[in-house]
This record gives sequence, structure tokens and C-alpha cells, in this order.
Amino acid sequence: MATKDNEAPWYAEFPEPASRPDSIEASEVLKLLEQQSNSPGKPRDFLLVDVRRTDWQGGTVESSINLPAHSFYPTRRIVYELCKQAGIKRVIFYCGSSNGRGPRCAAWMQDFINDAGDTSMHSLVLTGGIRGWIKAYEGRAMDGYDAKAWESS
Repeated sequence: MATKDNEAPWYAEFPEPASRPDSIEASEVLKLLEQQSNSPGKPRDFLLVDVRRTDWQGGTVESSINLPAHSFYPTRRIVYELCKQAGIKRVIFYCGSSNGRGPRCAAWMQDFINDAGDTSMHSLVLTGGIRGWIKAYEGRAMDGYDAKAWESS
């Protein structure tokens, strides 16, 4: 698949993922965030990863880290190691709509988890991505929410 300039897509230099990670609904993620805020000091067992790059505006789901999709594949080992050391059980990926970058990065992460023989950690995709979150919750449980950025979405 080529881009409009007949260049290879950003992910072409990396292997095609073998895994098909499960999805997680925004309502379940909101519940995780609420449980975390109601239990300060309790170790977190999930990580939210926003893989948007140039479209990373208007806010992000609360406590997410931004690891742009184009740079994720080479860093997945360290992400795994850090998650393992922190006791993370679920790594939840999303992008704009969770139809491209989010699922691809989640699959690469799940491939790495599988190759490590780890059955205690799982990679998931946030259904609907950040646009689905905005549609369901507007700025609720978001960091840096900017309503104006979402007006044209």
C-alpha cells in the first residue's frame, strides 16, 4: 500500500504483526481510571499509550503516555521491560479512531509479549480511540482537554 506520494507507509519498514489483540471499551477504561483515583497509592496494573503523532492535540485520556506509532516498534522491548518491572498487566493502545496505528502497535506489543512467553501481560486496543472517548465522555477523565480542537471532528 503506497501513500499519495507513492511512498511506502510509515510501518512498511517493520514486520507485519502476527497478533490480533483484544479490544477494551472506553467504559471499562473509565472504570479503571476511577478505581485508580479512588485508591491513591494502590499500584496501577495498566498503562494507557496514545500513539498519535502530529494529530496529538485536543487532549489525551488521563494518565496516558504518548509514544508515536512511527517510533514504537524499536522501543517495544524497553516498554515491555518497564511495564514488567512496574507490575503492569494490561497495556492499552489508542490513536485517533483505533483503526490503524493503535491496533498495529498493540499487535507488535502482543507479539513481543508472546515471544517472551509472558502470560501475565496483555496488549489491548481502546475501542473507538480518542474520538470514541470524546464522543462518549467529552473532556471527562482527560488531560489537556481542549473542546475547540474537537469541534471539527
